[in-house]
Amino acid sequence: MTRMFRTAAAAMLVAALTAPAAAQAQITQADVQRLQDNVYLAERDVTQLRNRDSGRATQLQTELDELGDEVIYLRVKLRKERTLARSEFTDVESRIEGVRTRARSDGNVSTAPAPAPAPVPLPAPVPDRPARTPTSREIPAGTELDVRLSNVLSSATAKVEDRFEATTLVDLVIDGRTLVPAGAVVRGVVSAVEPATRTNRTAKMTVSFDQITFGGRTYPMRGTVTEALEGEGIKGEVGRVGAGAGVGAIIGGILGGFKGAMAGILIGGGGTIAATEGKELELPQGSVLRVRVDSPVPL
Repeated sequence: MTRMFRTAAAAMLVAALTAPAAAQAQITQADVQRLQDNVYLAERDVTQLRNRDSGRATQLQTELDELGDEVIYLRVKLRKERTLARSEFTDVESRIEGVRTRARSDGNVSTAPAPAPAPVPLPAPVPDRPARTPTSREIPAGTELDVRLSNVLSSATAKVEDRFEATTLVDLVIDGRTLVPAGAVVRGVVSAVEPATRTNRTAKMTVSFDQITFGGRTYPMRGTVTEALEGEGIKGEVGRVGAGAGVGAIIGGILGGFKGAMAGILIGGGGTIAATEGKELELPQGSVLRVRVDSPVPL
């Protein structure tokens, strides 16, 4: 009897000690979102590396695209199974950090700091040629781009992780410089979808935009849908493009206009698009989505 009591007490003690560890090992959607944020940061590092070593940047971008797909897989798996092994999470996390480390490295074998250069006397300033402050080329956060869908999006057929494309309607011109030309290809991703059913008559679909391509180069971005507009096709009307507060945008290019807010469509937070008429959510080819750039995009 005494032995049974001691065995039971030992089992209870082991359970009490391992419970906090099990709770600590639980992965949440917030953890997976942190992984996604790290992917975006790594993409920025790779973009900056491209100016120094385009071949190496292309190799790292391929790895990063695969890691982005794995993050989406982890998100879907966690949503469906409500649990995720920490080993899976840490494996992807460490690989993303590895890409960031290699992208930020200058490729030198030696890690010793370079000796400080000898001071060089500055030339006397020229009165009629004031010093010019360098400006960086980037799409500011808060900028809105109007893009036209190249294919149909439907809650009845769309699947999580589906990719789709859209093209920008007009040039994005800021401070007299064309940053994004009309016709640039923007890639979107379906991150969640709920088709209409008898019990759930509100079909929903969440989409985001993760890259923009023009001039033969691809740039990572984070974009969220803020409005769905009804396309009018090619009519020779000047479109328009929105920008965040303090950002000037000059309209350029004629690729067709749009009528206005699409009937029966409601845009929620985080880029969730919902049908309001108890039907499947249908965004026809040619529909115009207004996309807000959520973080600066270095070009």
